[in-house]
Amino acid sequence: MNSIDTVVFDVGNVLLDWNPRHLYRTLFDDAAEMERFLSEICTPDWNLQQDLGRSWREATEVLIQRHPDKAPLIRAFDERWEETVAGPIEGSVALLRTLHAHGTPLYAITNFSDEKFPLVTARYDFFACFEGIVVSGTERTVKPAADIFHIFLERSGRAAAQCLFIDDSELNIAGAQAVGLATHHFRSPDLLRQDLAERGFPVPDRP
Repeated sequence: MNSIDTVVFDVGNVLLDWNPRHLYRTLFDDAAEMERFLSEICTPDWNLQQDLGRSWREATEVLIQRHPDKAPLIRAFDERWEETVAGPIEGSVALLRTLHAHGTPLYAITNFSDEKFPLVTARYDFFACFEGIVVSGTERTVKPAADIFHIFLERSGRAAAQCLFIDDSELNIAGAQAVGLATHHFRSPDLLRQDLAERGFPVPDRP
């Protein structure tokens, strides 16, 4: 019998198609300029601080002080944040719903701003499938740190050996493995479906 009976999802780029480029392609005519802006000003490290609990007001003020000429573009990340989400990754959401319909215990661990997370939970009903969700911005710790996985295990009452953790980040996968969770490095819904089926979860073994 499969000892892994619980599935733990990441959210961004596993269940939701999140990318700041979805927004900034509408604000830049030049792709190279957009990439420069996202690598030098509104950087991934800057955004990670919001996932750690920094307020968006503080985050934008910090950057505007450094780059006053880019103030409208910086504010857009906050004010038009919902446009960074293109929508659900339908194949993954279908798997989530199938698992839920069969009574599989489902959880999520996500690096996400606690200010922005309610925007997606209000918009997408599949979040109701989860028995619990650990949000980094609320906990003030992010994947791949061991702390966030221990928070999940303590709160859910699950043992690490019971859980399959799904994430698109190799660093986060390594963090979960270090705590003892089984893992699936997400690349596509079809590969996820195959892995779940091979592990004995109640999903179709083919599309």
